[in-house]
Amino acid sequence: MEANVDTSGLTGLAALIRSGDVSENPATRERSIVIEAPAENPERRLVTELHLQPGAAVALEHMHPGLDEAFEVIEGGLGWKLDGKTGEAGAGDVLEIPRGSWHDWWQLGDEPTICRVTVTPGDRFVNLISTLWGVGYDGFTDAKGAPKPLQLVAMSREFADILVPAKPPAMIQKLAFGLLGPIAERRGYRGIYPRYSELSFEGTPEDIREGRPIRAIIGDGAGPPELGR
Repeated sequence: MEANVDTSGLTGLAALIRSGDVSENPATRERSIVIEAPAENPERRLVTELHLQPGAAVALEHMHPGLDEAFEVIEGGLGWKLDGKTGEAGAGDVLEIPRGSWHDWWQLGDEPTICRVTVTPGDRFVNLISTLWGVGYDGFTDAKGAPKPLQLVAMSREFADILVPAKPPAMIQKLAFGLLGPIAERRGYRGIYPRYSELSFEGTPEDIREGRPIRAIIGDGAGPPELGR
């Protein structure tokens, strides 16, 4: 880590991850290798090598108000939707997603797709992903890997600066989330859980690249209400 990097503001999983760490979300068929962690550069940038199995897709169309994202396709193909336009990206192509852009993406083809993904700044994004991938690992999602409605409300309220779902429309979303937020909170739904803020995986980058299994090490803290505690 660079000596001049200020990590005092980092919390949750963003304060813990380092280059070489691995993770996966079986619900969305994504596996990831950290190339550069937010704690390792002054911009708090996150760079990952994302391995997408056939059928992989981001959980829901969305927008990031406070961060920029870019996908560089290394192998395979990536379908994308950006501000209403759709297309396909292949090896060597770069898809730039400026903050405020509505977007969606999905894996193409019968072979895995590998992308280098850069998120700037990435610290809040890491903590969002810890919950999104955590509920995916525990199976508390729909078939596409999207959180259940009250969980999505809790996450959207906690991470409103970096995550806005495309549906329902903005006006309806503002009203619905305002009404459902207190209900979600009373039922125990949160945007961040200790169970996932401490989530790590036992494995190596080569395990991901060679398609070998990795083992989740779940935190001991509280998680979603579906766990019954």
